[in-house]
Amino acid sequence: MHDRLANLLGAASLAVTDLVLAGATRAAGTNPNAATALVVLSAAPDLGITELGRRVGLTQSAAARMVDGLEAASLAERRPGGGRTVRVRLTPRGEETVRRMLTARDAPLTDALSALDEAERDTLTDLLAKLLARLYEEIQDADLMCRLCDRHCCTTGAVCPVGQAERDAQARDAAEAGGAA
Repeated sequence: MHDRLANLLGAASLAVTDLVLAGATRAAGTNPNAATALVVLSAAPDLGITELGRRVGLTQSAAARMVDGLEAASLAERRPGGGRTVRVRLTPRGEETVRRMLTARDAPLTDALSALDEAERDTLTDLLAKLLARLYEEIQDADLMCRLCDRHCCTTGAVCPVGQAERDAQARDAAEAGGAA
């Protein structure tokens, strides 16, 4: 027998994902990976192509092709880094595109949340923070989990639960490493 709550969470998760990706990609005029890369670059400018690919979930070669497309659309540009490293940075057009994307991403989420009163929203905030911390234990990559997040929105006046879960895991790892020495 399947768990109804898990089923409802799955359906809600997919619906939210579909709405978020549709809004973001439509606003960016790109595919989902490129849209995600733009948001990642807005939070972490000057990433190398390999690291950008990791955060988006792509191989280095796929990330390089994606950056080619972003450059062709004048949304990002490559810059020389140290040695053979190439850094990627948003252009002014890319920065404006990210602002439009985050607004488009927020609209269906805000609409869905309008079904809840303030107390329910507060409860859901606490529950989602707890779920995200648990999901971090499984995924173990805050950059990947938060790849389409508005980082400023999540950390203004609050602590990002995914970032906190990552810091907690790093502290546990350091304590375990210190205890093993």
